[in-house]
Formats: sequence, structure tokens, C-alpha cells
Amino acid sequence: MATSKVQAKKSLSDVIEEIGPAADARLAPLFTDKEETYPPREIALLAVKATNTLELWVRNRGHWTRIKTYAIQAASGRLGPKLREGDRQVPEGIYRIERFNPNSAYHLSMKLDYPNAYDQQRAREEGRDWPGCDIFIHGSDRSNGCLAMGDEAIEELFVLAARTGRENIRVIIAPRDPRKDQLLPPPVAPRWVADLYRRIENQFMDIAGR
Repeated sequence: MATSKVQAKKSLSDVIEEIGPAADARLAPLFTDKEETYPPREIALLAVKATNTLELWVRNRGHWTRIKTYAIQAASGRLGPKLREGDRQVPEGIYRIERFNPNSAYHLSMKLDYPNAYDQQRAREEGRDWPGCDIFIHGSDRSNGCLAMGDEAIEELFVLAARTGRENIRVIIAPRDPRKDQLLPPPVAPRWVADLYRRIENQFMDIAGR
């Protein structure tokens, strides 16, 4: 009787050892060109839903430097914040990376801390019992509320994030680019969205300027 083999799960260190050299080889020259240390002390990932782009910014000293802009391969939903489980919305806000998943069904993934304290407070105020969860930056080109980056891009981001340390990474997700347009809430958005958009604008300006 034939038996199927169960594929062993890989550890984070296994994956970094496997894909790290190639990712490093692609990324390190970009840092050298910008006279930045690789890996950096801090990372900011600025995602813009309207343009399906994610910018990689780093800081080693006092200023932030843009290293690369990635095309987001898929991001479901429309402009506006995520409110509840199953709405297929990509969240909007300021997030941290909660954990790495080297065994993701989407090649590799990094889990965001959605819903964070801000999201949870707004949900409580409105009586929304389940604002959703399990939002990732991952590989592949399919999305259900996540940022799907494609496999090569997630390998670079995954390795860089692991080398930098997730506690040194910010992820800011905006509906539009606040360097070009003022962020205005959709007509039917809750009142607190205006405050959220001001926070997002301030983060973008602090990192990327105008």
C-alpha cells in the first residue's frame, strides 16, 4: 500500500538559508547605490491601494531613503478601510509585522497586526464584534484582503524583514498617495476615517515628504 509523504515544515532560518543569498544579491546593490547600510536599522513599507504600489524605505541615520518600488500583484476590495470579517477589504492604517510564516500557502507571508489597537477601538465604538483578522503581505497573485506581491518580491521583503527584525518595521497602507492628493473619506465612511487618514498622511510625510 502506497503512503504519501508529509512535507516537513521549514523553519524561518531554513528559508533564510535557502533563499537569502539570492535575495541579498538583488537587494544589496540597491542599498549600495543609495549609500545605505544593508540590512538597515529601520524599514517602512508604504502601500498605496489606488496605484497598487508598495515602496520600500529605509533609515540608518536621521533621514529616510527610498530603495525600491514594488508592484502589488493583487489587493482585493476597494478604497476605504476594512471594517469586518469577509468584506475582502485591504485594511488602511499603520501596522507592524506580527510574525513570519515560512510555510505559507502563498509561498511566504508576513502577518500584519490588524486589527491593531486603533482598529479595535473603532470597532467597539460601533458595535462591530468581528473586524476581521489574518491580513498578510504574501507571495502569489491572489488576494482576499491581503497584499499579494508575487513570489520574487515577497522573497526579497521576507529576507530583508527577517534580517532587520520585525520590531523595526512599519507598514503604512493608504487609499491614495497623500503626497499627491489629500486623503478624503468616502462619502459613506464612518466619521473616524477622517482622523485615520490624517494619521496616515502624517506618517507618509514623516517618511517620504512631498
